[in-house]
This record gives sequence, C-alpha cells and structure tokens, in this order.
Amino acid sequence: MTNEALDILFQDAFEKASNMTKPLPPDVMLRLYAYYKQATFGTSNYNRNDTFDLRNAFKTNAWIQISHLTQEEAKILYVETVNDLLKE
Repeated sequence: MTNEALDILFQDAFEKASNMTKPLPPDVMLRLYAYYKQATFGTSNYNRNDTFDLRNAFKTNAWIQISHLTQEEAKILYVETVNDLLKE
C-alpha cells in the first residue's frame, strides 16, 4: 500500500471515529489516542510540565507504550481499530 493510500484510509478512519455516537471504553479511547498521536507526531517526547495531571498521565503512558511503532504501523492499527469498532 502506498503512503498516499494509507493517508486516505487514516483520514477516513479519523473522520469516522470523530463522528461515533456510542461511548467507547476508556482503554479503547486511550488506544485510539496513542495510535493517532504516534501516526501524526511520531514517538512521544515525554516532557512533564506544571500542568501535568492524571488524565494526561494516562494519555502519555498510552502513547509511550506504543512508541516502538512506526508512524505507518500506527496508522494501520488506528484504521483497523476504528473498522473493528464500526463492525460491533
């Protein structure tokens, strides 16, 4: 698959995820967040600041856990996760 085709699938999955009406479990939301951040920004640079709170700690931890993935792998996993959620 070309990078351009993957980008189109990723954008489509992002739009579908953004328009989901059913509530998602927190662990699924964190997984989607981590895949999205890895896909769009690459590996997380952990930087604790004064506004660090528990919610951001969970989000940062989720991103760090998948930091071994390439941006392309994260896009593929994001697309697969969204498609699986839409099948349910």
